[in-house]
Amino acid sequence: MTERFVLSIDQGTTSTRAILFDRRGRLAGVAQQEHQQIFPRPGWVEHDAMEIWRNTARVIPQAMADLGIGADQIAAVGVANQRETFVVWDKHTGKPVTRAIVWQDTRTGHLVEDLLHDPGEAYFRERCGIPPAVYFTAPRLAWLMRRMPDLRQRAEAGDLLVGTMETWLIWHLTGGVDGGLHVTDVTNASRTMLMSLAKLDWDPELLDYFGVPEAMLPRIVPSSGVIGTAKGVLDGVPIAGAVGDQQAALFGQTCFSPGEAKCTYGTGAFLLLNTGDEAVRSTHGMLTTVAYQLHDGSTAYALEGSIAVAGALVQWVRDGLHLVRSAPEIETLARTVEDNGGCFVVPAFTGLFSPYWRHEARGVVAGLTGYVNGGNLARAVLEASAWQTVDVVDAMNFDSGIPLKTLRVDGGMTSNNLLMQMVADALDAPVVRPMVSETVSLGAAYLAGLAVGYWPDLKGLRSNWHRAGQWDPQMTPARRAQQHSMWRAAVERTLDWPDTDDDD
Repeated sequence: MTERFVLSIDQGTTSTRAILFDRRGRLAGVAQQEHQQIFPRPGWVEHDAMEIWRNTARVIPQAMADLGIGADQIAAVGVANQRETFVVWDKHTGKPVTRAIVWQDTRTGHLVEDLLHDPGEAYFRERCGIPPAVYFTAPRLAWLMRRMPDLRQRAEAGDLLVGTMETWLIWHLTGGVDGGLHVTDVTNASRTMLMSLAKLDWDPELLDYFGVPEAMLPRIVPSSGVIGTAKGVLDGVPIAGAVGDQQAALFGQTCFSPGEAKCTYGTGAFLLLNTGDEAVRSTHGMLTTVAYQLHDGSTAYALEGSIAVAGALVQWVRDGLHLVRSAPEIETLARTVEDNGGCFVVPAFTGLFSPYWRHEARGVVAGLTGYVNGGNLARAVLEASAWQTVDVVDAMNFDSGIPLKTLRVDGGMTSNNLLMQMVADALDAPVVRPMVSETVSLGAAYLAGLAVGYWPDLKGLRSNWHRAGQWDPQMTPARRAQQHSMWRAAVERTLDWPDTDDDD
């Protein structure tokens, strides 16, 4: 019998990957292509959506060639994506009207300030589960409409489409201008500030408030379920899964029960806690979001803590400061010293996300003395991700009433063993890494495979999960309390930074 596989397309912030998984959830073939990061002005972050589609079309056949298979051996395709990043395009030509605006972009700070004052944070949390922030799609889409007035008229006429990156890719994969399907899954829709969390559909009041014509929006579908069939190199293969990357990682980590949590350490860091079929409303700066929806209609929700800068800080130390030549070298440098020398780095490059939601904050290096050397600074850079995790977990514990007992981790930064020990020490809880670290891709594959019967049920997926490493806390309570207090003092110094951008 010919073996079959599930293909996952992971469209991330810095690259696009195609990964093939077998029935045991093992990686069987992979191809990856980076794309350009565009910074037109301070705080602006953009991507070339056409470049991302070209890269996707390139890595799919490369992954298949890596394994030596054709489309007839692919049971289904799942797509995971960098959330909140969106693009507007002409449905007749398939060309974007502007570059994709990335989730890290902060250009809508003034608009968000207005929204926080009127109608206020509570108005939005009640309807869509999330507060106004530069992070989310709707303020940036409203900004774009304001800057390009003809867009609304073209959208109302049915000539323009909008979507996050899974929407953009699925439209192309299913035919593009030749009948491409315009859909988004419920997890991505829940991150736009335009979807009703109660009805899991576009909210007319929010659409009217942001001035977004419903005609340009995609149809909302479950995270797991056959959406349509692909054309081109994947001709005839069902596209059966679509999910935001962090929800994909939660699913890939098999966190199917309330109280189970994971944190993905990549460009940013994102901690999600499964709250079951209840949408828990946060009062401590967390986000209420959809975790996933299966093809039978069953829906799970999550509380999320979003950290804007984690791995991106290491990249800055490498590319901006040239303190190390490669990302792994930062662990070696940090191990040359015993502690941070009193130095703390708070990487508020694009403001602070959870639990603060302060878009005006800017990064600081605090506690500098002549004693601090490169090793101390490297250690402080790694500790920044650990203490940001503590900020999120403390707030999440208040909201959920369920103290975190163990944290499952994934993402590129988890290969740094020193960082994982730092996280365990700061949290005072075990940190566990799975055998398969590509949990975003795996989660998208699981959702697609479930929809077509490739995997029979959630129990079978749990049996695929295996522990690769565990770090237990070693820091004394007194040391933990002292370091946490100094971290919070450093965070305070990032706030209320003067705005130097006069452009609205």
